[in-house]
Amino acid sequence: MVPLPYTNRILRLLSPAALDALGPLERLVLPMRKRIGGHEQPDEVYFMEDGVASVVADIDGKMAIELGIVGNEGLIGLNLIYRDDTDPFVVMMQVDGAALRADAQRVRAAIEEVDEIRSVFLRYARAFSIQVATTALANGRSKLDERLARWLLMVGDRVGTTFPITHEFISLMLGVRRPGVTLAIQILEGKGVIRATRGAVTILDRDGLVGLANGAYGFAEAHYTRLLGR
Repeated sequence: MVPLPYTNRILRLLSPAALDALGPLERLVLPMRKRIGGHEQPDEVYFMEDGVASVVADIDGKMAIELGIVGNEGLIGLNLIYRDDTDPFVVMMQVDGAALRADAQRVRAAIEEVDEIRSVFLRYARAFSIQVATTALANGRSKLDERLARWLLMVGDRVGTTFPITHEFISLMLGVRRPGVTLAIQILEGKGVIRATRGAVTILDRDGLVGLANGAYGFAEAHYTRLLGR
């Protein structure tokens, strides 16, 4: 068992008895682009400790667009909460980090048997569903620079103000062509809210970036706080 304190916010909500019910937790280092879920029946659940994982639609082997992201506020393996043994989406590391790995069978049994675990996991599932819905809204309504501002804020919330990322990876996550990403980054840099260097982005003015997101950021975050606390 990994000793307390955990940095994963889901685990931090659970009592010692509930944590024991999840079984042994193994800490893994997860490099960027590593796949940690998708399609096949998953044998493992990941409680993110650091870094960012992307849940990506993968239709006929073509990764189309990011549906949501998970950092130390969440977990990979929500399908178990819905009693679904298959994960239909690809999950890959967007920013390298670490996670605590648990056995999926043990977690499935714990969800069924321990009310506390089921309650916390269901609340997180609801929070994540709101994030996914907000992503769909932003994709349909917001301009690319507004979507990029939201996305950078979400990543920054999970890993800090400076993080490694490339234009190519951003274009994959946002489902747009790379030249569009370059232009959107230039717009945000021109406003003085970020600084982009080769392979990295630094958020310089978070409040300014929130404003430039034009309402696309904040709704899902407020509901996470409502459901699971700060």
